[in-house]
Amino acid sequence: MIAPAWYQATACSWLSFLAVLAGLWILYRLRVRQVARALGARFDERLAERTRIARDLYDILLQTVQGTKMVADNALTQPSDTDGMRHAMEQISKWLGQAGTEGHSAVSALRTSSTESSDLAEAFRRAIEDCRRHGSLQAALSVKGDASEMHPVVRDEVYRIGYEAIRNACAHSDGDQLQVELTYARDLVVRISDNGSGIDPARASGREGHVGLAGMRERAARIGAKLTIASSEASGTEVRLVVPGQVIFRFRTASLLDRLRALFAS
Repeated sequence: MIAPAWYQATACSWLSFLAVLAGLWILYRLRVRQVARALGARFDERLAERTRIARDLYDILLQTVQGTKMVADNALTQPSDTDGMRHAMEQISKWLGQAGTEGHSAVSALRTSSTESSDLAEAFRRAIEDCRRHGSLQAALSVKGDASEMHPVVRDEVYRIGYEAIRNACAHSDGDQLQVELTYARDLVVRISDNGSGIDPARASGREGHVGLAGMRERAARIGAKLTIASSEASGTEVRLVVPGQVIFRFRTASLLDRLRALFAS
């Protein structure tokens, strides 16, 4: 009689069978978790897209209403000026048409960029012209560096943030000077400053809900940008937005230092 080897024993066979079953069960659970994470990421993406569309619709409506009100109020101050009244009505009609087009595109999730091109400077120049035409601010725009091709989604968020800052300065700063600076370097830097009376520190820090400022902060966070708002009664308000180059600029390879910075930041 020769005793069976340990791997020939009945107990070892049962243990091997149970080990195979356990391995299959672990693989099954891992696959279930993988599918669940994928579905969760997809649902989160859909929720984020719905939230973005809702925010865009709100911004389009708010900016259109406030802009048309500013034009209408300016025209009503001179009711005898028929040419000015006609120009105001044409401007209001143009803005309402643009708002309808952008709203329709946002609902269908196919909204094109609000800037219509990679030229942020031109888009901000149009916003400044609207502010200068319907307000008392003396506005100026300066561009430093060479413009680079930008991701349209990120560029659109930058434009919305800048437009909101320009509109706030035009409507609420009570100042007479507005400076908009656009700097193309390793990162994109947008700086908007005025010499007005400033804003409430509680609102600037976000402790008191201000829809415009809250929307600007949310947009900046969504694209990984840094938004700072400094305000005082003596020096006015300065809004500074820094967008990482690897986020907004296309066809730009991040350096090793940029990758390490992004790694530690995340």
